[in-house]
Amino acid sequence: MEAVTVVAALGFLLLAGAGGSAGDEAREAAAVQALLARLLGPGPAADFSVSVERSLAAESGLDTYRLSGGGAGARVRVAGSTGVAAAAGLHRYLRDFCGCHVAWSGSQLGLPRPLPAVPEELTEATPNRYRYYQNVCTQSYSFVWWDWARWEREIDWMALNGINLALAWSGQEAIWQRVYLALGLTQSEIDEYFTGPAFLAWGRMGNLHSWGGPLPRSWHLKQLYLQHRILDRMRSFGMIPVLPAFAGHVPKAVTRVFPQVNVTQMGSWGHFNCSYSCSFLLAPGDPMFPIIGSLFLRELTTEFGTDHIYGADTFNEMQPPSSEPSYLAAATAAVYEAMITVDPDAVWLLQGWLFQHQPQFWGPAQVGAVLGAVPRGHLLVLDLFAETQPVYIRTASFQGQPFIWCMLHNFGGNHGLFGTLETVNQGPAAARLFPNSTMVGTGMAPEGIGQNEVVYALMAELGWRKDPVPDLGAWVASFAARRYGGIHQDAETAWRLLLRSVYNCSGESCSGHNRSPLVKRPSLQMNTTVWYNRSDVFEAWRLLLATTPALAASPAFRYDLLDVTRQAAQELVSFYYGELFVGALVESLVQDVPFQQRQFDENVFQLEQAFVLNTRRYPTQPKGQSRFLGPGAGQASPEVPRPKRRSPRPAGRVRYGGV
Repeated sequence: MEAVTVVAALGFLLLAGAGGSAGDEAREAAAVQALLARLLGPGPAADFSVSVERSLAAESGLDTYRLSGGGAGARVRVAGSTGVAAAAGLHRYLRDFCGCHVAWSGSQLGLPRPLPAVPEELTEATPNRYRYYQNVCTQSYSFVWWDWARWEREIDWMALNGINLALAWSGQEAIWQRVYLALGLTQSEIDEYFTGPAFLAWGRMGNLHSWGGPLPRSWHLKQLYLQHRILDRMRSFGMIPVLPAFAGHVPKAVTRVFPQVNVTQMGSWGHFNCSYSCSFLLAPGDPMFPIIGSLFLRELTTEFGTDHIYGADTFNEMQPPSSEPSYLAAATAAVYEAMITVDPDAVWLLQGWLFQHQPQFWGPAQVGAVLGAVPRGHLLVLDLFAETQPVYIRTASFQGQPFIWCMLHNFGGNHGLFGTLETVNQGPAAARLFPNSTMVGTGMAPEGIGQNEVVYALMAELGWRKDPVPDLGAWVASFAARRYGGIHQDAETAWRLLLRSVYNCSGESCSGHNRSPLVKRPSLQMNTTVWYNRSDVFEAWRLLLATTPALAASPAFRYDLLDVTRQAAQELVSFYYGELFVGALVESLVQDVPFQQRQFDENVFQLEQAFVLNTRRYPTQPKGQSRFLGPGAGQASPEVPRPKRRSPRPAGRVRYGGV
C-alpha cells in the first residue's frame, strides 16, 4: 500500500508539472485520423473512426484506449484518452486483429476484407504514466541528417507504439548562438565552439567541442524549421516533448568576456585531447550561472513554447571536480534553479547513466546529494540501462525520486543481432513490484535505431502490459507471422532459434557491442567468445534462405534475410579468426616472411564458398535445456568444410609488405 501511495503522489506532481499542453480532444483525434491516412491510404482509413475522450482515463489517470466495431459494413471505432492512446489502440487493432506490422524497415499492411470485428469492447489502460523514447546519442547516431519526411514517419511510429514522452532537441544551437552573441562572444568564437552535426550529442552533454565544426548558417535555419514541425506534430498527438536546458558547460570564450567568472576545466573524454574536450564547467555559485541558464531557457521557450519537462546532463561520463556531497548538491540545484527561474513548473529529466557509468565515484552520499537537491517529484530519472544494470535497486528506487525503467540495448549504432529479451520481458514488472517503487514509466533509450526491430516491438508492447509476456517463444512466432504476412513453419523455427541464441544474451560473455573481427579494428587480442550456440544462427540463416521462394515478395523478409546473412558471415569470420588469420600471421612471423594477404584472401574465399554451397543442416536440438525450443544450450561448433592451407612463400627479409 505504501508503494502505491508513493507512486500516486509522485504521479500527481509530474502530471501537475507536465500535463497542461496536451491539446484539445478534436485536434488529437484529427492527428490520429491523418496518421491513419498516411499509413493505410485515404480509402482504408475511412473504415475507421477515431475519437479522443479524456473521460476514458478519469478513474486511473493513465492513458487508456477502447476498441469496438468492425465486421461487415461496420467501421472500427478507436477511442483514446489522448491522441497517443488512440494511436496505440489503433496499432493494437492492426497488430492483433489484422496481423499487420509497422517497423523502421517498413510495414506489412495487408488488411483483411472486411475488417475483422472486435468481438466485445476492448478497453486497455497503461500501467504507468510515461512511455519514453530516445537517448541524447540517438540524435547523432541516427537522426542527424533527417529531413521532415523522415521525422514524420518516426513520429507516426512513436505514436503507434504509445510513446508520450520524447526528446526534441533539434535547433538548440541556433538558440545558443543568440545567447552567446548577447553575452558578447564573437561569431568566430561561437563557430569554433560548436561541433559538427554528427557530434552534436556529445557537444550538448559537454563531452566535446569544436570537433567536426563549424555549423553553417544554413544548418541553424534548417534545424529551427525542423524543430517547429517536430514539436507541432508531437503536440498534436498529445505527446510531451522534452526540451534542453542549461547544464553548466560554457565555451572557453566566456572567460574572455567575463574574466572573473569561476570555471573549472574538466578532464578529457573519449581519448580526445583538450583541443576538443576538457570542457569548461561554470561553478554553481557563480553569478553567471543563473544568468546564462535563464537566458537560454527564456529564449528557447519563447521560440518553441514549452511542455515543462527539460533535459540536462552535467556529468555525463565525466568525473565531477569534487566528490563532496555539498558540491554535487550545489551543482544540481544550480541547474534546477535556472529552470524554475523561467518556468516555475519545470520538471528535470535526468539521464541516470552517470550513476551506472562510474559506480566507484557515485557512492550513496554522492547519489543522495544529486537526488536530494531537487524537490521530490520535480526530478524524473531515466534508469537508462535497466535491462542489464538497473540503478534503482542499489539506490532504494532513486531515494524517492520518480524514475523510468529504460531499455538501452544499442550502443554506438551497432548492427549486430543482439538482445536480452527474457530480461527485458521481466524487468518492468519486477521494477513495479520493488519495495516502495517510484517507477512511473517504461522507456526505450537506444544510442542508434534501425536494428533488431524485434527487441523494440517487445519493449513497446510492455509499455501497455501489466505483466510479462507469458510465452516468448509463441510471441516471437506471432511476430514473424505478422512481419511476413503469414505463417511459415521454417521462418517461425528460424526466429525461435534466434530467440534462444542472439536474443537471449546472458552470462559473462554477454555484450551489446559487436565484437566480431569482421567489424573491429585489427588486433591479436580479440575475444570472439559468444554466449550462444553459433550453429543456431547458421541454421536460422539456412531456414530463411530455404524460405525465400515463398516469402521473397515481403520487404521485411528480404531485410531480415540480409541481416541474418550478415550475422552468419560475421559468426563464420569469428569462428575461424584464430585458425586462419592468427595462424597465418604467426606462421609468417615464425618463417620470417611477409604476411601473404592474397593467399589469406584466397583461403577465406574458399571457406565462404564451401559454407554457402554446403547442404548440411545444422542441429536445431543441441544438448542442454532451453525454455524457447526445448533442448538446446550447447556450444556445438559448426562443421564447415575447411580450405586447404598453403604455406607462405619466402619473400626476403621484408616483414610488412607481402601482397
